[in-house]
Amino acid sequence: MVRGRISRLSVRDVRFPTSLGGHGSDAMHTDPDYSAAYVVIETDAEDGLKGCGITFTLGKGTEVDWSREGCGAPGDSSHPKCSVGLVGQAGGKACLEVTRGHEEQMLAQGYPAYTTSCAWLGYSDDTLKQLCTQALKDGWTRFKVKVGADLQDDERRCQLIRDVIGPEKTLMMDANQRWDVPEAVEWMSKLAKFKPLWIEEPTSPDDILGHATISKALVPLGIGVATGEQCHNRVIFKQLLQVKALQFLQIDSCRLGSINENLSVLLMAKKFEIPVCPHAGGVGLCELVQHLIIFDYVSVSASLKNRMCEYVDHLHEHFKYPVVIQRASYMPPKDAGYSTEMKEESVKKHQYPDGEVWKKLLAAQEN
Repeated sequence: MVRGRISRLSVRDVRFPTSLGGHGSDAMHTDPDYSAAYVVIETDAEDGLKGCGITFTLGKGTEVDWSREGCGAPGDSSHPKCSVGLVGQAGGKACLEVTRGHEEQMLAQGYPAYTTSCAWLGYSDDTLKQLCTQALKDGWTRFKVKVGADLQDDERRCQLIRDVIGPEKTLMMDANQRWDVPEAVEWMSKLAKFKPLWIEEPTSPDDILGHATISKALVPLGIGVATGEQCHNRVIFKQLLQVKALQFLQIDSCRLGSINENLSVLLMAKKFEIPVCPHAGGVGLCELVQHLIIFDYVSVSASLKNRMCEYVDHLHEHFKYPVVIQRASYMPPKDAGYSTEMKEESVKKHQYPDGEVWKKLLAAQEN
């Protein structure tokens, strides 16, 4: 039975000036403006059924996605158009065999998360201390710090964070593809004293054998390799798993071209017994990936050992159904759909370049 036919498609360039506060800054992206190509597919169904989707970019990339999506081009596997979720009753029903005990655990305790919000590379030392201290008070026990631009600066910042969070809390590091293979090994041998659980994206995401080399070299130091947020299909993940190039697998809900592609990676991770610790943050990635991690636990992995999902405390206020974090954990969403719908007021205000926010900023830059 067909509930409705597509009646309208809109694509809008939505950008948030996160660079003004140094939010999202890392060794490869010093002043990103978190952005998205926001797609809405409307139907003529009586109940108003529609689909909303996003492609997360850092600003300029939205222009590429917008031009491609706006003219109806199919895109390519290296940069999928978007993840689109239905909003309405259809988006909330699925026929899944689940373990009731795992469902109840998720409803009561949620899925464990870690925070990246307190340690962006562009933050001052005072900001780092303040945010890490507040995160501890809020119950966070897992922290990630951006590294890779300057070794001495990395050592100073990591020491500062360890001094605040103490030796028992979990610390991860993220180089955002900054190093070549020998440099990654040498750099991490210097940072090993801070006891990181993993180094994330130590080199080019396409260098599968390079990751394997780094992974093998860091075993004696007790440091794992985490990667995957830039992997665009299940074949890349298959090869990373086959050569033991990672100890923590990071899917991205938008980078992989569909829910089905993400599910195939979850199944492979289960086969290879590698924990999935998804990439999130950006614009709407936390809202999307919460569905995947809870499905993984309830229906695939049935384990929380060495598993956690990234959380970044930015921009959730612009979504109609934002994630809910309690006790440093993702709580299962209760609304139907894929949580992709943005507030219309926010979209209009941040639309580039004609929204209210950008008119003011661009006018100020000209003056």
